[in-house]
Amino acid sequence: MLSPAALPTLLQVLTDPVLARAGIELRLKRDDLAHPTVPGNKWRKLAPNLARALADGHTRLLTFGGAYSTHVRAVAAAAQALGLSAVGVIRGEELAAAPRNWSLRAAEASGMELEFVSRSTYRGLVTGEHQGYGELLERWGRCLVLPEGGSNALAVRGAAQIPAEIPGLGERDVLCCPVGTGGTLAGIAAGLPVGARALGVAVLRGEGYLEREVMQFHKDSHGREFGNWRIHHGHHGGGYGKVPAEVEEFAVEFERRHRVAVERRYVAKTLLAVHDLAAAGELVPGTRVTVVVTGLPDPVSP
Repeated sequence: MLSPAALPTLLQVLTDPVLARAGIELRLKRDDLAHPTVPGNKWRKLAPNLARALADGHTRLLTFGGAYSTHVRAVAAAAQALGLSAVGVIRGEELAAAPRNWSLRAAEASGMELEFVSRSTYRGLVTGEHQGYGELLERWGRCLVLPEGGSNALAVRGAAQIPAEIPGLGERDVLCCPVGTGGTLAGIAAGLPVGARALGVAVLRGEGYLEREVMQFHKDSHGREFGNWRIHHGHHGGGYGKVPAEVEEFAVEFERRHRVAVERRYVAKTLLAVHDLAAAGELVPGTRVTVVVTGLPDPVSP
């Protein structure tokens, strides 16, 4: 069985001298501590989808991701715990014959079967538009298909529970999270009380596209749009998975100062964005920023 998550997750208040000088309070919503094998926003998004899979009698999960996808590892671990089989469609056919990296090894160790496809084919399969999508489903049989990153209407409703765990949210509050597919930001915005706002920090190049994704998630999950959120696009670091020296140096210093381990591809970019926006005066003095820590740092081993 899949062990329950440790909810509500810890709300950690930090004293940050840089932000304090700008009149900004900082808190961390430690969703990285939610579950040992399905951590962070992966639990929020997967839990309602897993419940649906079991209710509908599915015995197999199929999903998509890159070579280091936390979502793929989380699906593999959750499926194993629930006695389900799992398939991961992995971007990059060249990886099939290469030694497995630590992330793919972990997925396979949890029993997930991996299918590697070319990068051009992958994009069409994720959207369901490639001619091979039907063949993929026929090959693996009846299964619940989970989207890349796990973001869908059910996932948005799961992420909407995050603000409900934070008492006293009001007009001076900004809940901030990284944005990869947009599901977590959509959920947070939908779950906020009147007056509070949501700020997403894009971790990939996607201006315009990500906004459209969030709006569609809102329509699919809640049947309406929300006007209490925005996405900042200035700290993606050059694209998905890229961690420039500036981000690495910031993360190292943040870890030293606060003794909190920082995941680089999502969380470090988000925290750096908050610091830079505060320094630029784009966050009004008196604002209380709560950054949702969506995942764990990668292990040191390759």
